[in-house]
Amino acid sequence: MDRRNFAASVLTAAIGIASIAPGVASAQSMQPMTQQQMMQAKQANMARMKTEHLAACYGVNAVGRNDCAAGAHSCAGQATMARDPASFVLLPQGDCEKLAGGSLKSS
Repeated sequence: MDRRNFAASVLTAAIGIASIAPGVASAQSMQPMTQQQMMQAKQANMARMKTEHLAACYGVNAVGRNDCAAGAHSCAGQATMARDPASFVLLPQGDCEKLAGGSLKSS
């Protein structure tokens, strides 16, 4: 392997590790949200959906990386399994259908 390919692969691995690390830390330190915090998170998500033209995309979340859920748990950041069909993330309208497993409706 030449130096250029080696450097590119090392850089790609470092970026991948850096993007995973915050998710691991947040999943380990999940604290239960109070009722008031849940309501504030829901209201903030609804406002973001309207102003930024976002859609709720179910089934594409990572552990602890969801914007809310449909009855599975309290709300944002509390998904305990990846690709949870009851948890959603907010994505630009039209992007959800392009993702494998993405759905605009909860299962």
